[in-house]
Amino acid sequence: MNKNIAVILAGGSGMRFGSNLPKQFINVSGKTIIEYTINTFQKSNSIDEIAIIINKNYFSEIENIIKNNKFTKVKKILQGGKDRNGSSLAAINAYKSEKQAEKINLIFHDAVRPLISNDIINDVVKALEKYNAVDVAVPATDTIFEINKKGVIKNILNRKYLRISQTPQAFKLNTIKTAYIKALQDSNFMTTDDCSVVLKYLKNEKIYIVNGSQTNIKITYKSDLLLFEKLLQQK
Repeated sequence: MNKNIAVILAGGSGMRFGSNLPKQFINVSGKTIIEYTINTFQKSNSIDEIAIIINKNYFSEIENIIKNNKFTKVKKILQGGKDRNGSSLAAINAYKSEKQAEKINLIFHDAVRPLISNDIINDVVKALEKYNAVDVAVPATDTIFEINKKGVIKNILNRKYLRISQTPQAFKLNTIKTAYIKALQDSNFMTTDDCSVVLKYLKNEKIYIVNGSQTNIKITYKSDLLLFEKLLQQK
């Protein structure tokens, strides 16, 4: 049996949110944003373990949250890197030497996507039975332009074939580990998500798309927080 580990990426500083407190610790209706996120993975029958990647300055805060909520699946609290790649690598390095590492799946999820559904988690885990890399995405609904360096439109992309990526992004541990080994040998390596690493450095690896949800929002700006509160009320 494979071991499914949810990796909650909570290393962000929340600078774009305009708050001194990282947005994952903002309180909404009696709970912090990260509590909503962890709780869904805690309750999921598809998840065996949870690891949290976080800035070292907030270890005590996350430890209190875990203790107060009895989040028993949380087995590791890991220091985040200086960017998304560093945080993903923290999880990869923490598990690569584990017994039967070849049977470990890492399911990376943004801490500030607190409305992730159990159905999406189940679909992602199910897809990992067939594929080594899985993304969650929704269809693009707006017209998307490609522009040149001068800011002039040079192409209108067919949105029929466009998707907007969400998280989780999930991988067999050996797959994402191999992709990063190759990426780190590239002096021009730069990316903002893990599927991009697989796509660029493991060109023969198929990345399967699981349907996401319009409610699986990422809280980046204060306007997103207002939407989250509204969706919570509806839920």
